[in-house]
Amino acid sequence: MNEIMKAMEERRSIRSFKPDMPPMEDIRQIIEAGRYAANGKGRQATITVAVTNPELRNRLSADNCKIGGWQEGFDPFYGAPVILIVLAERDWANRVYDGSLVMGNMMLAAHSLGLGSIWIHRAKEEFEMPEYQQVLKELGILGEWEGIGHCAVGYIDGEAPKAAARKDGRVYFVQ
Repeated sequence: MNEIMKAMEERRSIRSFKPDMPPMEDIRQIIEAGRYAANGKGRQATITVAVTNPELRNRLSADNCKIGGWQEGFDPFYGAPVILIVLAERDWANRVYDGSLVMGNMMLAAHSLGLGSIWIHRAKEEFEMPEYQQVLKELGILGEWEGIGHCAVGYIDGEAPKAAARKDGRVYFVQ
């Protein structure tokens, strides 16, 4: 089995991370994998915001928790020290599809580097909030952006979960 197929079969969503920060070179490689995701019409209409600042990371976590309706103090990022936020041009019809492919590439890249990852929703709701629109402005990001997802990344705390058996009856051939 080739390495890409192996990574696809082995990668799992991680729900317990160590607080240790991965090397910046690994973070850059993960982001670069996302930049090479397939995208509609070659438009490359997504951006990634890499959050390694603990203060902003914790603010995102608290707001994500509120949006999700969890009890205060729950960390929807499961302790991951790196949050890679994928956003897409709000008026681009393929924004969700393109952003989803970016997320998938980044999660596979994290796995290939020995890191864990998980896709966390509610980026759309966060980046509709004025305070996160202000964060984008402070970064020099202009235009209208829709949050697609957070790729929480870090070292796995414990054992990676095993894949569930794949359900039968999900593939049909027309020959």
